[in-house]
Amino acid sequence: MQVGMVGLGRMGGNMAKRLLGDDHDVVAFDPNPDAVTELSAQGASGVGSLEELVEKLEMPRTVWVMVPAGKITDQTVSNLASLLNAGDTVIDGGNSNYKESIRRGEMLAEHGVDYLDCGTSGGVWGLDNGYCLTIGGERAAYDRNRPIFKTLAPPENDGGLYVGPSGSGHYTKMVHNGIEYGLMQAYAEGFELLAAKEDFGLDLGAIAENWRYGSVIRSWLLDLTADEFTDDPKLEKLTSYVDDSGEGRWTVDASVELAVPAPVIALALQMRFRSRQENPLGGRALAAMRNAFGGHAVRKSDGE
Repeated sequence: MQVGMVGLGRMGGNMAKRLLGDDHDVVAFDPNPDAVTELSAQGASGVGSLEELVEKLEMPRTVWVMVPAGKITDQTVSNLASLLNAGDTVIDGGNSNYKESIRRGEMLAEHGVDYLDCGTSGGVWGLDNGYCLTIGGERAAYDRNRPIFKTLAPPENDGGLYVGPSGSGHYTKMVHNGIEYGLMQAYAEGFELLAAKEDFGLDLGAIAENWRYGSVIRSWLLDLTADEFTDDPKLEKLTSYVDDSGEGRWTVDASVELAVPAPVIALALQMRFRSRQENPLGGRALAAMRNAFGGHAVRKSDGE
């Protein structure tokens, strides 16, 4: 099946390679010409613009958009709306906000173009293992493009999962990422507790490796953690700065809007904020109050 791929970053490029490996005809575009050249060397038809990409695709066209969420996705989808014809399909495989996906689906529908919002999980391992896909939009558009989803998904998944109307694919992926925040935080706290019991001299790498087999907390995240401890037993090569992509925030926003409690996810997000602060004002205010009402000892900043 023929598919246009817009966005050849790490995940987009790997998805294109997986499609090429299954004999799909991939027409590829990225603002970075080096990325286009690299994929062309592996069998893709590289082009220099969206206009060229659309011209090279046979009708009905399918264009998979794999660009950063926000303004870039908005601009790309808007440009495609002016280039595509009724019956064509745009698939957004990035981490877009589901509310934006609903809006984009409505906008493209005015042009007769189908929009599928595809939550995509799998990271750098997806090229070999396949991607976990959750797809929202018109069912007929999903069925028409199922050969693409079947190639990208793991064999056991056989085409990902069609979940519902526009926005539902990205909503499901948003909640997935919120759960991921909570799982990661729980593992991080647990290993910190293990390391804090210094008189036991616990081997974190050995414990992580042991938990991978038969334990009720075994998971792919634990597999990756075990590998990291093997490479760097005390994780001394890293700092504790942890960024967030935005989906954890959107998950917490949804929990507030729907009045559904999600305390673990919310606290995990707050811990990421805390990891990016050094000597924050809030902590200093706590020290100041404790000193003021009780005369408790405080630690002064350097130079005072």
